[in-house]
Amino acid sequence: MPGAYLPRINRGGRRWTLASGATGTAGGSIRILGIDPGSQATGFGIIDWQDGDARYVASGAIRTRGEAFPPRLRQIFDGVQELVRQYSPQEVAIERVFMHRNADSALKLGQARGAAICGVFPVIATVYEYAPREVKLAIVGQGGAQKEQVQLMVMSLLKLQGELGPDAADAIGLALCHAYSRGARQAVDASIAALGARP
Repeated sequence: MPGAYLPRINRGGRRWTLASGATGTAGGSIRILGIDPGSQATGFGIIDWQDGDARYVASGAIRTRGEAFPPRLRQIFDGVQELVRQYSPQEVAIERVFMHRNADSALKLGQARGAAICGVFPVIATVYEYAPREVKLAIVGQGGAQKEQVQLMVMSLLKLQGELGPDAADAIGLALCHAYSRGARQAVDASIAALGARP
């Protein structure tokens, strides 16, 4: 049944809010959904980005249940669909599949990732892929950073107060990594356009 396994957002007493004085964004912002896929827990993080400023919107995890794997993929698909219906992201950043020592784990991760990507199609959002090392480099400044470092930096960058789970933190990190990369691409395009306009 679609929507049966909804994303966990601010449940179980956990709340993630912008700290007082944190800046938001007005019109013209772009909404980015970050997805950290996993067969048991798929993290998500949503931010609004405008002129180099990120505003936290929501985060959490889609936690699957049951022993059979195909129904768990459906839970991921349904959960992501519910997210895109509720928040209407314009762009999506998802973790790229990396080489894994365990072939079975790698296969399950790839299938979970595919289910999540298919879930964003209803909003026709553009999907971008980033390797874990790229995200850590963008957020912490070190490609080999630990998960805890990413978690702390995400909370610091967005001025979040309260608890933030590792799956949600990784997903927000993906969204921020895409936002930074997006800004860099725009700056390069603007420079090229300016050079081309010179007499």
